[in-house]
Amino acid sequence: MTVGLTAAPGLDTLAGLVSHTTVQGIPTLYAPRQGETTAGLFFRVGRADETLATSGITHLVEHLALHRLGLTDAHHNGTTANAYTLFHVTGSEAEVVAHLNGVCAALRDLPMERLETEREILRTEASGRGSVSQLPMWRHGARGYGLSSYNEMGTWSLTAEQVRDWAATRFTRENAVLWITSDHVPEGLDLSLPAGTRFPAPAATDALPVTPAFVPGDDGHVLLTSVVRRSTAASLFADVLGRALFHDLRQEGGYSYSAEADYSPRDADHAVLTAYADALPKKQDAVVGGFVDTLARLRAGRITQTELDSARARALKVFDVPDLGAAALPSYAVSVLLGHRVLGPEQQRAELAAVTVGDLHEVAHEVWDAALFQVPGRGLDWAGCTLAPQHSEESVTGTRHPSLTNDAVTLVVGAEGVSLEGPRGPVTVRYDAVSAMTTRPDGARSLTGHDGFNVTVEPNLFRGVTPAKIAEIDAAVPPEAVVALPAREPGQIPAAPAPPTTKQKWRKLTAADRKRLLTAVLLTVPGLLMLVPVLRITFGELQYDTPDTGRIVVVWIPVTLLLVLAYRAVAAFRSARRR
Repeated sequence: MTVGLTAAPGLDTLAGLVSHTTVQGIPTLYAPRQGETTAGLFFRVGRADETLATSGITHLVEHLALHRLGLTDAHHNGTTANAYTLFHVTGSEAEVVAHLNGVCAALRDLPMERLETEREILRTEASGRGSVSQLPMWRHGARGYGLSSYNEMGTWSLTAEQVRDWAATRFTRENAVLWITSDHVPEGLDLSLPAGTRFPAPAATDALPVTPAFVPGDDGHVLLTSVVRRSTAASLFADVLGRALFHDLRQEGGYSYSAEADYSPRDADHAVLTAYADALPKKQDAVVGGFVDTLARLRAGRITQTELDSARARALKVFDVPDLGAAALPSYAVSVLLGHRVLGPEQQRAELAAVTVGDLHEVAHEVWDAALFQVPGRGLDWAGCTLAPQHSEESVTGTRHPSLTNDAVTLVVGAEGVSLEGPRGPVTVRYDAVSAMTTRPDGARSLTGHDGFNVTVEPNLFRGVTPAKIAEIDAAVPPEAVVALPAREPGQIPAAPAPPTTKQKWRKLTAADRKRLLTAVLLTVPGLLMLVPVLRITFGELQYDTPDTGRIVVVWIPVTLLLVLAYRAVAAFRSARRR
């Protein structure tokens, strides 16, 4: 073990509370605590660093690194979040040392013989996780912080080489921070990791053209997310908002059981504020209205000094815990990891004391300006929010393939991308903006664009989608965006229904439609039969120098009448079928 002189800038503010050094190039924070030793090894890599096609690669490295450690008396776990990965352990000092050494040894030489098994474990874990919020996807698209809305697609196709390279470049000593609840750095640590660089948190992508915005959601749930600047005022505002929602929606209105808000740092400069309320279906309009009204009250500056003082008192309680330095180690370590300023307790108290009602008022406006709501029912356009884009601005040009199941839908395959045209507008994915394309051996392709829009090409459901056409798509999509999925069972492959027989078509007609169709047939058939002799008479008369026009008119009157009536009967039948 080698110990250096400094771990990261700003840590001197923690003098007397938290000690810091470096261990084999890894910034290390430590502070004493009664009882067993706990340690956490952070790496600045998470889901937001991946692509949709490789999503799950960080989680896969985490699982592989923990595999060889097996069952021990020490409690340990791993966590893959948006911006970091954490290996956590609690036990005796010797057990903690052994665990950390084992994690680093595994990161240097991952057990790739477990790759397929761990892939399956991750897919099983995902299937039992339940639904995830779709708001990150609506805000960020299918990239960066939006990937938390998706399943870990990369678990189907990641290669051993990709996983090894990810571990070698992201799980490095320069990209790590260690914390330990101890008054010293334990002896025997071997945290040898490859050299690398500190990766800053990824820049956020934006799929929303305008905010505040809203998207339709499930009955019984109202959800708000907003991106705000990291600040003490914003963290206090989240507390004030949560309390206000609880008071207005549960205690006063009786509309909700749960009403709460949360402030969660995202990177060095920004945090995500989340607010939630539930409702019975018959009361959800009242909940939506009350939710917006509460936020409007705070935006209007109607925040009392009592509300601020109450939130501040609750925030100050964190400094009353025993072994404060040890309790704050994970928070300080994440700040070092993300490059956020490190504040000691006295500085934090001073910032809390400096927050004013006016500061909360400003945060309320910041929250509203970047707000994205998920609401049931009638939407939020009445409140000045814009519906998030449900369709692309334009369709590509190319070959058109009508749907075999829906006359109103057409697939367009062009040189620039694919579009699905429907009654409400097109959905387009361009080849130069594909986050991932899944492929099936039966020819199915599903393309997801950076903006989160998806077009699925099922050859059996569109006319003229031949293997050659699928090959055109494959050739245009970047190889790094392709995810090969396994073959489906025959019964899982969608197929267009067989065209109905004449008898089936007749049975589907209403009595009125059958009458119209019979009328059209009874008028059309004799009209066409009469047309042949009438034409003969007409051409015969026209051969004379003085044709008998009266005869011609007489023979044309009945056939014309029949054909006109037949045309009207056919038009009436078609009109009725379209209704």
